[in-house]
Amino acid sequence: MIQEKRLTKRHRFFYSRVYDENTHQQTGRLVDISTDGIRLISEDPVKTNSIFQLKMVLPKEIEGKRTITFEVLSSWCRKTTSSELYDSGFKLVNISPQNIGIIEHLIQDTSFNF
Repeated sequence: MIQEKRLTKRHRFFYSRVYDENTHQQTGRLVDISTDGIRLISEDPVKTNSIFQLKMVLPKEIEGKRTITFEVLSSWCRKTTSSELYDSGFKLVNISPQNIGIIEHLIQDTSFNF
């Protein structure tokens, strides 16, 4: 039997807003999160194979913070089948250890298993 590595991944029921740090425009709403990456839903498509500096609004204050910032690489983007929205996946490429801890806290505190 082949063992598969199961990544800790959660479905966000509060759909946190995520912004581009450079343009201050909303990039999308958080749908899934793990310590390796995120998935967003947005009204506009996201350019793939691009680096973005993002800021996520937390659902509550965690470790004295209301937002966290991180750098991501956009891996894929596709139109959703049920609406005019876009679904995009991002790999975390640069994030502080403190912000990883905040993500782990979010996963334990406010989510359910996927």
